[in-house]
Amino acid sequence: MREKSAAARKPKQLQKTPTGIDGLDAITGGGLPTGRPTLVAGSAGSGKTLLASEFIARGATLYGEPGVFMMFEENVEELTDNVRSLGFDLTELIERKLVVLDHVHIERSEIEETGEYDLDGLFIRLSHSIKSIGAKRVVLDTVEALFAGLPNHAILRAELRRLFRWLKDHGMTAIITGEKGEASITRYGLEEYVADCVITLDHRVDEQISTRRLRVVKYRGSSHGTNEYPFLIGEKGISVLPITSLRLDHDAPLARVSTGVPTLDEMLGGKGVFRGASVLVSGSPGTGKSSLAASFVHAACARGERALLFAYEESSRQIIRNMRSIGIDLQPWVDQGLLEIHSSRPTLQGLEQHLVSMHDTINAFRPKVVGVDPISNLTLDALDHSVKPTLMRLIDYLKRENITTFFTTLISSGPAGMAPENSQVGISSLMDAWLLLRNHEQNGERNRTIFVMKSRGMAHSNQVREFVLGKNGVELTDVYLGEDGMFTGSARVAEEARQRAAKQLRTQEHARKLRQLDIKRKALEAQIAALRAEADADAAEIEFSIAQEALREETANEESRTIRGRGLSAPSLCGRPHRQVHDRVFQPEESLRDPSRRTIRHRGDRPA
Repeated sequence: MREKSAAARKPKQLQKTPTGIDGLDAITGGGLPTGRPTLVAGSAGSGKTLLASEFIARGATLYGEPGVFMMFEENVEELTDNVRSLGFDLTELIERKLVVLDHVHIERSEIEETGEYDLDGLFIRLSHSIKSIGAKRVVLDTVEALFAGLPNHAILRAELRRLFRWLKDHGMTAIITGEKGEASITRYGLEEYVADCVITLDHRVDEQISTRRLRVVKYRGSSHGTNEYPFLIGEKGISVLPITSLRLDHDAPLARVSTGVPTLDEMLGGKGVFRGASVLVSGSPGTGKSSLAASFVHAACARGERALLFAYEESSRQIIRNMRSIGIDLQPWVDQGLLEIHSSRPTLQGLEQHLVSMHDTINAFRPKVVGVDPISNLTLDALDHSVKPTLMRLIDYLKRENITTFFTTLISSGPAGMAPENSQVGISSLMDAWLLLRNHEQNGERNRTIFVMKSRGMAHSNQVREFVLGKNGVELTDVYLGEDGMFTGSARVAEEARQRAAKQLRTQEHARKLRQLDIKRKALEAQIAALRAEADADAAEIEFSIAQEALREETANEESRTIRGRGLSAPSLCGRPHRQVHDRVFQPEESLRDPSRRTIRHRGDRPA
């Protein structure tokens, strides 16, 4: 019940009819209002008739809705031929009863006013054409020609209201074209008020470069983009590339793709850049930006992916020839259909038209990798404020399509106090990875260096590497950081040789000192052995002395015990005082020398 009540409360959306024109349906949120008139106004050559013709042709071919095209300026043959050059065959659609072309010839000199002017005859003619094929779409081109012979503006305004009301009453999704007025959108200034949707087309020339732009001024009952959008009249009709319809809701894949330079991949976390990322390479002339872009598309083709390269400085043949000099052959990929190179001068068309042309080419080729070399050449004016919004549209579109993009841009020294990396077109903040190439002049030679300015979402190196272009393509080598700064090129080679020699000398000096230390250690060890032997000898002598002393004491003790024993048992001693026993003289040293000479004498005894 709640779901039903919520559905009942949900407001009914305005029904819309898709035009089939790329970008226009996105701007209008689905197409033009169904069953209501839409006014398309613009100056001569802005593309009004072509937009209306494409509306009829695509409605018949894509959506199965028959249409009536009533013209007041061109005849049927002229319109058919003009539209055929853009890929629409109206003759076939007429034969299939899907389109009716009706030319109403109005010549002011042939008009004679005999009564009140009205459009009843037009309504009858238009109604017959609609019924003949069951039309759902109607085009009237142009409304000014219809009222060219009517001087009374009051009647003209009244008939205009009748015309728009008649189309609404018959449920026709209609386009009425009108010429741009001086102070209003149209010449008569009324159509924009009675129309439910108003679209203006503009064809302007700025700095000798023409551009076309489209704007939805009014859309009753529906939200829509109100900005000016560039559009291009190309080989397949009108292409409009909006900006407000491209939101920041694109995917963020985790897959990584190689840049084509293994050492550069190592600087970018070891795996390259994320799939669908936008990579910017900035550098002054001659730093190798184009070579790096060629390596990028070459690696993509080697993976079996389609690649597209937009070049604005060199022709495709020149690029292929130049890249062969560094070991990158792009011709096989062109032959296999994996690579397309589109070269053109920036002055060929306006910035917006370049953008739309790139958009159409990408849609047709469906590449996985796109290179633009360089984006700074898309405009001749370095201070052109339209560059960043235009490139923003391209970047957002490529991200939405999950296309990995490689941009190069030219930088210079810029004004005083400005860092070189700040003097480009100002889109570095839109990029996922930013590589900066620089030239270094030292010791009479110029060398290139590269470092990663930023790389979102991954660990990356903060080291400066030397950028070398050789027969094997692009190579990165470590620069030498010495006491006097950074060395590149031959200075790096010479410094590395000097450091190797110094290291070898230090190694030899260390070995010599180690040998001396070993000799000294052996000498000390010999001295220690001699001292240890001497100490052992002294210890043995001391031990011998201790043993002798112990033996003397033991012998003395034995003799004392012997003497005492004799003194107690001898008769000659029985009658004498006990005191005299202790007056005996004992000569231990002589007894030790000769035990046979041991004698015991008493004081007063005479020898026998």
